[in-house]
Amino acid sequence: MANATKTKNKKPNWFRRVGAKLKETFSELKRVTWPTFPTVLKTTGVVLAVVFAFLAIVTGVDALLGLLLGLI
Repeated sequence: MANATKTKNKKPNWFRRVGAKLKETFSELKRVTWPTFPTVLKTTGVVLAVVFAFLAIVTGVDALLGLLLGLI
């Protein structure tokens, strides 16, 4: 009786679990609505603009703090 409960609670082997997870992942990826190329270009442009804006702000604050530190 103890042997039956042991095999009942036993997980499938590692390869079966990984295979099942990969199958599930690819199945989910087929249902994804992928953006069009113009949409990708627009959003990439927005991301780059925001990154460069923050770069300018951080560089300006760094330069200002450097000048203030130089006065000490």
